[in-house]
Amino acid sequence: MKKYRWQAIVFVLVAFMLGCNEFIVVGVLSDIAREFKIPVATVGYLVTIFATIYAISTPFITILTNRFSRYKTLMTLMVIFLIGNTLSGFAMNYGVLLLSRVVTAMVAGAIISLIMTFASTIAPREKRAGLVSWIFAGFSIASVFGVPIGTAISTSYSWHDAFYLISIISAITCVLLGWLLPRKVEQVQGSIKNQLVLLKDRRIYVGIALVLFTAATMYAYYTYIRPLLTTALGFSTTSLNWLLFLIGIMSIISNRLSGVLAERNGLRVMTRFYVADVCLLALLPVALNSKIIGLGVLLALSLIVTILNSPIQIHFLNIAEQDYPQLAVLASSLNSIFFNFGISLGSATASGMLGTVGLTHISWGAAGYAAISLVLAVMLNRVIKHHQAAAKAD
Repeated sequence: MKKYRWQAIVFVLVAFMLGCNEFIVVGVLSDIAREFKIPVATVGYLVTIFATIYAISTPFITILTNRFSRYKTLMTLMVIFLIGNTLSGFAMNYGVLLLSRVVTAMVAGAIISLIMTFASTIAPREKRAGLVSWIFAGFSIASVFGVPIGTAISTSYSWHDAFYLISIISAITCVLLGWLLPRKVEQVQGSIKNQLVLLKDRRIYVGIALVLFTAATMYAYYTYIRPLLTTALGFSTTSLNWLLFLIGIMSIISNRLSGVLAERNGLRVMTRFYVADVCLLALLPVALNSKIIGLGVLLALSLIVTILNSPIQIHFLNIAEQDYPQLAVLASSLNSIFFNFGISLGSATASGMLGTVGLTHISWGAAGYAAISLVLAVMLNRVIKHHQAAAKAD
């Protein structure tokens, strides 16, 4: 097998590892609460805190480490991640577990940003979009396969063992990265002040806003996907795992479709998907009156609601490569940073809608965010077109 293929596999493995670590708490909330004798809601804060720390720390770490070797930086962050995740396994009280989650959240975003940067450097240009989509798919694979396996281990043995398994995967990944990654890659260094100039580019900040509201669109209904399936649609709890598995498979297919679109300048057609999002989310309350139609709408949303991932990631990487080569790592981190901010916004909106209009109508908030995303997608395409016209004129 060519070295590039091994590198691609390891990049996806990194995403899988990070995804398992981020999502595992959702599957073992009850077990942790039972052992520590604290409310499930208190354990649930681990999810919110993780996403917040992830989003806030990532830009700082990527900016501060930009002047160091990318290889050494990535390997150092991987070791810190391994230590933090292992500490989660050893945690004997809530305070230690919270500390360990903060440690892993602080480095997780920078790790995936560096992986995206290495992918952009290593992959042949015609394969870059495909590799980026597979890296995103690693997170979906973690939610579909990794988290249920971790939950099963927690149920049969202990939630500590689920974290130990992630540590084993992390250690193997560290070894493979050390073996396969190039020690030296071409990189242009810049001061902290010079790096922030990236955020002044309209192509960047409109894209950032699009990522944020796209994530908010998804999590403004997906936060309550389980009660939507059981309470609203009436599916039994015994069939819940299979339904979530089916939704996860649709997410994996979505990532692959996202990669195909990225290879064909997918931002130009993105508005069509947001129109579909608005319509499906607005009609979801009616669709929930039928098991088949309601499930069909949820599956369709799973296929298209985050199809922006690869096209916007390639958009950020291309801008950095052409105009801001010293900002490649920061540019590669923007998607994950603002997606996590969007998760927080969407989750908060879902909770607010639940208390005002009820479970069956929470998708109206998501439809509002989808409409904002549609406007932003139109704006981004106009900004790109205007920039291209100005470049030709010069």
